[in-house]
Amino acid sequence: MTVRSKYDGEILRLALPALGALAAEPLYLLVDTAIVGHLGRPQLAALGIAATILGAVFAIFNFLQYGTTAQVARAGGAGEAAAARRLGAQAVWLSLSFGVVVAALVAALAEPFVDLMGGEDGTASYAVTYLRIAAVGLPAAFLALGGQGYLRGISDLKTPLVIVVLGNAVNVVLEVLFVYGLDWGIRGSAWGTAIAQLGMGVGFIAVILRGLHAGEARPVLALARRVLSLGKWIFLRTSALMSSFVLAGAVATRFGDAAIGAHQVAFELFIFLALVLDSLAIAGQIIVARELGGGRPDDAYAAGERMIWLSVAAGTAFAGVMLALAGVLPKAFTGDDAVLDQTALLWPLFALMQPLNGAVFALDGILIGAGDGPFLAGSMVAAFCACAAVLLAALAGDWGIRGVWAALVVLILVRLTAMTARFRRGRWLVTGWA
Repeated sequence: MTVRSKYDGEILRLALPALGALAAEPLYLLVDTAIVGHLGRPQLAALGIAATILGAVFAIFNFLQYGTTAQVARAGGAGEAAAARRLGAQAVWLSLSFGVVVAALVAALAEPFVDLMGGEDGTASYAVTYLRIAAVGLPAAFLALGGQGYLRGISDLKTPLVIVVLGNAVNVVLEVLFVYGLDWGIRGSAWGTAIAQLGMGVGFIAVILRGLHAGEARPVLALARRVLSLGKWIFLRTSALMSSFVLAGAVATRFGDAAIGAHQVAFELFIFLALVLDSLAIAGQIIVARELGGGRPDDAYAAGERMIWLSVAAGTAFAGVMLALAGVLPKAFTGDDAVLDQTALLWPLFALMQPLNGAVFALDGILIGAGDGPFLAGSMVAAFCACAAVLLAALAGDWGIRGVWAALVVLILVRLTAMTARFRRGRWLVTGWA
C-alpha cells in the first residue's frame, strides 16, 4: 500500500463523519450492556438474547439504508438530482412500512423468539420484557435507516452524525434515570432506548422533507421498486449473515449463562468495531456508485482498491488494541468471574480477526455501491453454510465458546476469499444510471 493516494482526501471526508455515526449506533447496546451487566447475570444474559434478536432484525433490514445509498449516489453521479431526491422519499415510505410490521411481529412473537434462542426461567422473562418494550421504538429506528441511506447518497454525512449523537446522549440520560433513579431494572434500559429512537426518527423525517421539492414526497411505485431491486439481494445477503450470528448466539446460550454473557460482551464489541470499519465501506458505496453512474470504471476500481488497504490497516490497529486490553476491557461490562473466564477463552480469536474484517467490510461496501447484489447474496449463503457446519460441530463436540468464535472466523474467511476474487475480475464495473 502506498503512503498517499489522490483518493485519500475524499475517502476521509466521507468516512470520518460516517465513522462518528456508525460508532454511535452500537453505543445504544453497549450502554445497555454496561448498565444492565451490573444488575446481575440473568439480566445480562437476557440482554444478550434480546440484543441478538434485535441486531438480526436491524441488520436484515439494512437494505433500506445500503440499497438507498447506492441508488441515490449512482443517480447523482449520472446528473439525475431530482430522481435522487425522489428515491429518498421512497426510502422513507418503505422504512416506515417495514418498521410498523416488524415492530408488531417482534412484540407478538417475543416469547417464541426467546425460546428459540434457548432462554430459560428468569433470563427468558427479562428478555421477553426487553423485546416488547423495544418494539415501541422500531418504526422510528427503521426510519433512521432509510433516512441515513438517502443522506449518505447525497454525500451529507454530517447531518446523520448530529442526529445519532444526540439520540445516544438522550439514551444515556434516560437509561441512568430509569434504571438507577426510578429502579426500573432492565425495563428502564429498554424504555430509554425506545424513547431515544423515537426522537431520532422524527429528526430524520424533518431533515429529509425540508430538502424535497414540491410533489417529490409522494409514493412512486417505479422508484420504490428501484430501491428494492438492489435491496432484495442485500436482504438475502444480510439474512444469511445474521443467521450466522443468531445461530452462534443460540449455540453460545446452550453452553450456559456465563458463555452467553461472554458472547454478548465480545459480540457487541465486534459489532462496534465492524461498524467503525464500515465507515470506509460507506465511502466505498458512495464513491463507487457515483463513479460508475458517471461512466468512470477505472476511477471506481482504483478508489475501491485504496479503501481495501486503508480498511485492513485500521483492522490491524484494532487487533493490537484489543489484545493489549484483553485483561481490562471485559471488566467494564461485567464483574462476574465466570463470564470473565469465558471471555478470556474467546478473546484471541475476536481480536485477531479484525484485519480480516477490515478487508471484508471494504469489499462489501464496494460491491454494494456497484449494485452487485446477486453475487453478494450467493457468496454470503456459501459463507453461512460453512459457518453453520462449524457451529453444529462445536455444539456436538462441546467445544464451548471457543468453538463458537472459530465458526465466526470461518464465516469471515469464506467471505474474504469469494469477494477478493470478484473484485479482481472486475465484473462488477457496470456503468450508467438507466
